[in-house]
Amino acid sequence: MSDSGLYSRFKTRVVNIGNLPLGGDYPIRVQSMTNTDTLDTKSTVEQIIRMVEAGCEYVRLAIPGIREAENLIEIKKTLRKNGFDTPLIADVHFNAKIAEMVAPVMDKVRINPGNYSDTKRIKDTGYWMQNNNYQEELERLAARLKPLIIICKKYGTAIRIGTNHGSLSERIMARYGDTPEGMVESALEFVTICEGFGFHNLVLSMKSSNTRVMIKANRMLVTRMKQLGMNYPLHLGVTEAGAGEDGRLKSAVGIGSLLTDGIGDTIRVSITEDPEFEIPVAYGILQATSTRITHAEFISCPSCARTLFDIQAATTIIKSRMGHLKGLKIAIMGCIVNGPGEMADAHYGYVGAGKGKVTLYKGAHLVKKNIDETNAIEALIELMQENGDWKEPDGK
Repeated sequence: MSDSGLYSRFKTRVVNIGNLPLGGDYPIRVQSMTNTDTLDTKSTVEQIIRMVEAGCEYVRLAIPGIREAENLIEIKKTLRKNGFDTPLIADVHFNAKIAEMVAPVMDKVRINPGNYSDTKRIKDTGYWMQNNNYQEELERLAARLKPLIIICKKYGTAIRIGTNHGSLSERIMARYGDTPEGMVESALEFVTICEGFGFHNLVLSMKSSNTRVMIKANRMLVTRMKQLGMNYPLHLGVTEAGAGEDGRLKSAVGIGSLLTDGIGDTIRVSITEDPEFEIPVAYGILQATSTRITHAEFISCPSCARTLFDIQAATTIIKSRMGHLKGLKIAIMGCIVNGPGEMADAHYGYVGAGKGKVTLYKGAHLVKKNIDETNAIEALIELMQENGDWKEPDGK
């Protein structure tokens, strides 16, 4: 059975980020963030090029101060001179003036509501529970955001309202606590302010290092947007996911769960490694959730005593020779007991039929029986050729 009927993507509005639109029916985009010193133009540009060559579609840079903001012009100029036009995103936290400085240069600016509000940082819960104090702070926020919104409207720059679980404002904490509800309301406050100035070029994110919090906050945000008639694109990520296998697993759980819900328009896998290593993980998550197909998909069983051919060797060879066949689903199954049923939605099947023997399927139909395993992979390629599904890898 095809899984196409099981998946319905939350249809968001299209937001233009440089030359690469986000949302709507566009592919789910992959992005990452530099970890070089933004004042070091050479190292930053070299790293961005590695990221782009790995498949990164949006590049984000941290802008902690004015000098870094000023150097963005040189970084962008050097990239463009080298033929790279990848959209660039500025990551700005505390300083509203820096956000305004970089908005004319960058394609998107990321701001964090928790670091952009509560100018007095009052920790008195009672103070924030008083509606007049709460509303006064919202008015101050609107006044702080207005110059940035005007600049972004003028230059066509997008804004990401990036809410982090670990940096909610004192005002939000007083009313909602350190919760997914607080994350959602924090973002929606900023959305309401932007909409009040007629600005809709927005992307939203709900990030946490806790996968459960991250998943719940994003699901809740989509529910609230539907209630309010909003449909802004969503950026997904598990922040501080860790290194190695831990970071990959947490990212797969958090991002993958939401993608299978139909939630998400761009993803960033946040692991403690050089950013170019995040990109293959991101594409792997997209492939595993069938939300963006970049190569062939393989179904293979773990094998058991019924498997009478070398399934591990066959799987390795088939993946290496057929991985470039984007969009095809190929099953390698140990025997006929469960094989034909479990691979029902595969385009081709390679199934054990006896000692050293393999049977080939086209879809659910058996087409070639009892082929010697030494010839079976070539026979599978011939079957693909006969059906117009084979193409040679690039460079051959």
